[in-house]
Amino acid sequence: MIKTIPEKGSKKLLNAWAFYDWANSVYALTIASSIFPIFYSALFTTENQLVRAFGFDMKPTVLIEIVTAFTFLVVAVLSPILSGVADYVGNKKTFMKFFCYIGGTGCIGLYWFSLDHIHLSVLFYFMGLIGYWGSLVFYNSYLPDIAFEDQQDSISAKGFSMGYVGSVLLLLVNLAMVMNPQWFGFDVGATEGELNAAKFEAMKISFITVGLWWMLFSQYTFYVLPSGSGPTHKVTKDVVFNGFRELRSVWRQLKGNVPLKRYLNAFFVFSMAVQTIMLMAVYFGEKEISWASDSEKTTGLIISILVIQLVAVAGAIITSRASAKFGNIKTLIFVNLIWLCLCFYAYFMKTPMQFYIAAGFVGLVMGGVQALARSTYSKYLPDTEDTTSYFSFYDVAEKIGIVIGMVIFAVVDHLSGMRYAILFLFLFFLVGILLLLRVPNKKPL
Repeated sequence: MIKTIPEKGSKKLLNAWAFYDWANSVYALTIASSIFPIFYSALFTTENQLVRAFGFDMKPTVLIEIVTAFTFLVVAVLSPILSGVADYVGNKKTFMKFFCYIGGTGCIGLYWFSLDHIHLSVLFYFMGLIGYWGSLVFYNSYLPDIAFEDQQDSISAKGFSMGYVGSVLLLLVNLAMVMNPQWFGFDVGATEGELNAAKFEAMKISFITVGLWWMLFSQYTFYVLPSGSGPTHKVTKDVVFNGFRELRSVWRQLKGNVPLKRYLNAFFVFSMAVQTIMLMAVYFGEKEISWASDSEKTTGLIISILVIQLVAVAGAIITSRASAKFGNIKTLIFVNLIWLCLCFYAYFMKTPMQFYIAAGFVGLVMGGVQALARSTYSKYLPDTEDTTSYFSFYDVAEKIGIVIGMVIFAVVDHLSGMRYAILFLFLFFLVGILLLLRVPNKKPL
């Protein structure tokens, strides 16, 4: 029996594409943002305990910062290659599957994460991160293939919504499992120590649930999506390096587009600080906040992540309305000013309530700055049909910024501690604001 591929723009095809957000967003929320950072920190029994990896003794957070920076460097290098391949090869679904399974396997592998086998453990962490971002390259490249131009905004938003609902749903299950392990059949015993061991085991099980959720729910997307657009092409040297040639072409064109160049400079600076804070927020909360007990810490950190997710949706709406009234650049300047103040606030905060307040403000400006930064970039693009190359340049710039931000954060953290590392990031927001002041509020005619 020959499988019939739904027509472009059909409801079945659009929903199947958006459903991958439901499948993979659990990684971003559970692994990258909430339970894994808590689990990782719990591996260290003393406050000043170091971890030995790659021939060096370093703070636990510094290891994660370095591995994360290296992963994004790999993504930044691979993105142009993958984008070039996605444009020319007819079986992009195979590449998307490959990264999905790499990421899902990495999540499951985190169950065996231990300090005794740190290099293998870090490899699993790397696999999850590279799988998530690698699959997104091909996932995003499907959008013009499955949706007409007037459908793309709505189906993209639907994917985001499905991802949010799915990831929060699994996180709530994982939270219940961690906070009440006896409900799920874990042997909690009679002592507090055994109870903590049960919670620890529940955290490891949650990594397996993420990997299985990601790989199993993606099957519907893989079943419905076509292999790719157009006929299959052979991968050649020209195809592999075509993405880099397109980036070089955009770089040359920027010289004649002063507003866009100025905006990209500002975006590169403030984005590296925003992304670094988002990646390290839970690690900061686990290490620097004075929680009354381990139980309160686990619950408090996960609740703060849920607060950020909920408020981020409202933040994106508020920021969108503000930009419509005051203009994109002025709104971005104000949002960056809030981020700058948050860096100072984070340096002094110590109590859980102060951390919850910070989480609320982070959510408010997180959703706003991400949505507005990308739409502002789109508005400054020249009149061209080759928007793919420009957005590839944007994505690579963002990833390179994350690498630089994480490396700087790791160095300051290693030398002076996380509080000073967070405080140091205010310089990037200050410079970002100054650079935004040089960008015209509207695209010149």
